[in-house]
Amino acid sequence: MTKQKKSALKEQEGVSASEITNISSIQKIKQKRKAQPSAADLVSQILNGNITALSRAITLVESKNTAHLKKANTIIKACLPHANKSIRVGITGVPGVGKSTFIEAFGSYLTGQGKKVAVLAIDPSSSLTKGSILGDKTRMEDLVKDKNAFIRPSPSGESLGGVARKTRETIILCEAAGFDTIIIETVGVGQSETAVHSMVDFFLLLKLAGAGDELQGIKRGIIEMADAIAINKADGENAKSAKLAKVEFNRALHLYPEKDSAWKPKVTLCSALHNQGIDTIWQIIQDYIKITTKNNYLKHNRNEQNKFWLIQTIEMRLKSNFFNNEKIKKELKNQLQLIEENKTTPFAAADYLLALK
Repeated sequence: MTKQKKSALKEQEGVSASEITNISSIQKIKQKRKAQPSAADLVSQILNGNITALSRAITLVESKNTAHLKKANTIIKACLPHANKSIRVGITGVPGVGKSTFIEAFGSYLTGQGKKVAVLAIDPSSSLTKGSILGDKTRMEDLVKDKNAFIRPSPSGESLGGVARKTRETIILCEAAGFDTIIIETVGVGQSETAVHSMVDFFLLLKLAGAGDELQGIKRGIIEMADAIAINKADGENAKSAKLAKVEFNRALHLYPEKDSAWKPKVTLCSALHNQGIDTIWQIIQDYIKITTKNNYLKHNRNEQNKFWLIQTIEMRLKSNFFNNEKIKKELKNQLQLIEENKTTPFAAADYLLALK
């Protein structure tokens, strides 16, 4: 008589697979419901300085979902009375000038002075894939750990000058959350400088010395917008050329007419890597705010910016509505085909499409 081998595998009673699945699904649904607080809850948490709630609200603002947009508008409206109490600083410069390093050094200096700093970093979106790296948090390793700092990288998309479509609304939310210094970093290409200039109080231009950057700055006309020029990486072997560049930029500034703000733009040297000259730049910004507050230009400028963005928003909405119209979509294809066949001109086609109802 042969003995049966005992198997190491033994079936035990347990919960059926369907029960496990159902329990798991219910838990997920409950978690999802908890993860989406109401607009009122988000506003309350934002006003208490809750970073998670702030991030959620910004995500709603950036969303193209109609339901999200409605909720975002409710949040912005509730936060508006608690906003407009910060200093808004725009920072631009060509790629490689050291914007991220400078912003980390500058932000860390400000939090060390007891300030609460929000950094809205605009990452360029690919014109082909529409994607963005959003790597500013990895480039600002120390600042991202600072409890008094908030870094929000946003994709530029296809909006004006590469600036995130909803940056203005994000500024309001950050101010309502208690951030008294808002730093907006541009991608440093195209017309991004113009767009950022239209939403900040102070515009800082970062430059490099010894790379033909002096003439490039003059040629592009960006100096005219700058309230201060900081020549970065002014250390080591670059120190001498940086001093010469400072002289050149000071000469260039005299070519421009006096600003409406009655402020005379300053040129200074700094080394973000070695934390040199950062305090001087902050002092320049404070001097600017003091002068423009006294002569009422700061308030006037913000009012003009609001008017500008009203017109921009209307233009963007009209453009969106036009191209999303089903009749326009259909006729646009026909007109493009006619242009290819040389049977109409782009101008005649545009007149035809605009006349459609």
